[in-house]
Amino acid sequence: MNAAIEAVRVAGTPEGPVPLVVIDVDGEDDVLPIFIGFDEATSIARGMDATDIGRPLTHDLLLDVMEELGGRVERVHVGAIEDGTYIADLHLATPRGDAVVDARPSDALALAARTNCRITVEEAVFEEGREARDRFDQLDDIRQVMGEEGGFDV
Repeated sequence: MNAAIEAVRVAGTPEGPVPLVVIDVDGEDDVLPIFIGFDEATSIARGMDATDIGRPLTHDLLLDVMEELGGRVERVHVGAIEDGTYIADLHLATPRGDAVVDARPSDALALAARTNCRITVEEAVFEEGREARDRFDQLDDIRQVMGEEGGFDV
């Protein structure tokens, strides 16, 4: 199933605020929410905004190294859920041929946000994790929670 990053939001929980990335799947009314860490959430938002802070952060560095070595991210695939944890793969084109690398969805999506590569979700994963879109529409965007300027300063 083809998908895209719709938003990076923050949900209030009894344990405190928890960031999540909302994945929009083509042709579906529901979305796939994936709970992630604050660092990864801000990194995905930076990638979506194409924010350049001068020095590369971890995801920028990884992408720079990969491109310097002649590789590129072709696709991110969220392909499984194991014990409540989403599993993703990076599909890469390299000078040695195509490669698939296991990755946390948050890291893979941070790279996808920087490269505008294709994002896909396994249908069974979507069916297991799907939620009504309106559950997440009213949640604060990560940029609001972290502050338009303050939270993104490094």
